[in-house]
Amino acid sequence: MKRNPKGRLELTWMGKDSALIPVEDGKYDYAWVDPTDPRAREVKSIEVLEQVGEVEGPTGANENLLIIGDSGDALRSLGTIPEYHDKYAGKVKLVYIDPPFNTEQTFEHYADQLEHSIWLTMMRDRIRDIKPLLAEDASVWVHLDDAEVHRMRVLLDEEFGPENFISEVIWQKVYTVKNSAKHFSKDHDTILVYAAKKADWKRNRLPRTAAMDARYSNPDNDPRGPWKAKPLQANKPYSKGTYQVTTPGGKVIEGPPPGTYWRISLEELRRLNQDGQVWWGRDGKGSPNTKTYLGVVEGKIPQTIWSYKDAGHNDQAKSEVQALVPGRAPFATPKPEKLLRRVIEIATRPGDLVLDAFAGSGTTAAVAHKLGRRWLAIELQAETVEHFTAPRLRKVALGKDMGGISTLTERVAVDELPEGVTPTEAQAFTRMVGKFTDEEPLSVDVIAESAKYVRKRAKDDVPSLTPDETKTLLSLLKKVGGASKGTEVDLMPTVRSRLKAMAKTRDDKTVLWEGGGGFTVAKVGPSMYEVDDEDGAVYLSAEATNGAWSKAVAGQLKFSLTPDDPVFCGVRKRQRLAVIDGVADETVVRTVVEHLGEKEKAVIVAKGVLPEAEELLQSLSPGSRIKKAPGDMFANGTVK
Repeated sequence: MKRNPKGRLELTWMGKDSALIPVEDGKYDYAWVDPTDPRAREVKSIEVLEQVGEVEGPTGANENLLIIGDSGDALRSLGTIPEYHDKYAGKVKLVYIDPPFNTEQTFEHYADQLEHSIWLTMMRDRIRDIKPLLAEDASVWVHLDDAEVHRMRVLLDEEFGPENFISEVIWQKVYTVKNSAKHFSKDHDTILVYAAKKADWKRNRLPRTAAMDARYSNPDNDPRGPWKAKPLQANKPYSKGTYQVTTPGGKVIEGPPPGTYWRISLEELRRLNQDGQVWWGRDGKGSPNTKTYLGVVEGKIPQTIWSYKDAGHNDQAKSEVQALVPGRAPFATPKPEKLLRRVIEIATRPGDLVLDAFAGSGTTAAVAHKLGRRWLAIELQAETVEHFTAPRLRKVALGKDMGGISTLTERVAVDELPEGVTPTEAQAFTRMVGKFTDEEPLSVDVIAESAKYVRKRAKDDVPSLTPDETKTLLSLLKKVGGASKGTEVDLMPTVRSRLKAMAKTRDDKTVLWEGGGGFTVAKVGPSMYEVDDEDGAVYLSAEATNGAWSKAVAGQLKFSLTPDDPVFCGVRKRQRLAVIDGVADETVVRTVVEHLGEKEKAVIVAKGVLPEAEELLQSLSPGSRIKKAPGDMFANGTVK
């Protein structure tokens, strides 16, 4: 009997239906709780600590935000608190996250050892908190090694749908073999790329390199500039692509090579040839090639294997951080600025918003800032922000970071190089010349070579010497050669010197970043709740007082703050929020109602509520409500 199995492919793990809460601030240490636990659903306040550099402008402190705290708390607050929700929800164009790899290693600045189920739950929840912030044409890049990447791929399929998978990028993070490796020397990390909506996501091309442009030349002095020949034949069948061709040099080509077809019709070939856009070889008898002009080609299409030469490597990344924060133990796992430049250039344009929920040493934010993108960065550990992230970003904004992508060093020719030769190739050539010629003489017998030259010139149509003069000169050369020793000369030093001079290059440094813009430093506020893990009872914490309490309640209930109002701390459309650090009685109700505007309603949150206060509120302002904290702060069934 045939079966029709139902369901979907998914990854399961212990605790998948649970939530996580931090056990201790500033550490990757979590405890399992029910998803309805207030501590897992709480919207904590975001407290601004300072602003650095320029405040206004496209990359000013009002646009860039560094948050200290757990990324889950920060993301939930960014997506809920109206002041941040309105600014960031649906606006993030690129998410690059470089989370703990879960390699069971303990580094100087963090422990990379979470149990698999905890790690997966943490990442699942972070992805879900990120989703409301994504623009429709956003992409998410998750950087991992081989410890969790296979599980993360399935998890991302679940969260975004396999149809939104874009690619898997391999980054060569080291340039040497680790001879102490037990099995394989691990050379790469993996970056998983997903789109919020694949149909809407458009990748950018990478900037062209000098080596790419060097493949274009102009041997026929085409007024349209340098070009590259593209064979006319292709494997794709074409009904009009089997005709005979007669070259300008008179050679007849019966048709395209066996198994191929001309890419264009005979009529189109004639049109292009008439316009000088077909290359037949230097003798005019070669197979036809169409011209692709350098002036119209676009940038480079991104590939999935990124060499350290193009995207940097681990040692380079550590050097960049050490140069900015001297005197401290190097951050264990920074990423090079060249790597982040490539990611950001592919996925965004200037002015777009970039998010990194595991900021670490701040590479993502630094590169985004230098490239004119806005950024959000979240880092769990206050010590890391104090010693690495904030000092680095401060130097970026103030123009004191000349490392990484702040400068571009290119190899350029001292004099004009032969056509098609790049400065990098010329540099390699000079090294090879030295290696191959240092021990090798190039001996020339001056007398013998002179005699050869005289005999050759004697055969010219109009010789410069008479036959008798030629005979006399050869006789003299013979006598000199026979009487002298050491007529051989080593020309290798001269040849070597001349070749190196022709291919001489130098480094040319261009400053691309000189500072500007700024950023805001903030921290996630304290929790307003405590839970008795034995009976599940919820209590207000010692932090739930005065302004902190009002601010947290406003964020939780999605009210915009009104700090200058003497009675209300928040507003949401026609509703006003009053938070009472104590008991709501009849006096409180009368005061609140007296300050309501026309057609406005009140939401009163208090730590205690007298029955007569609720009755009075309904009689004075029908539709207004009183909530008792913490019991009424979450959906029914959340708080016991």
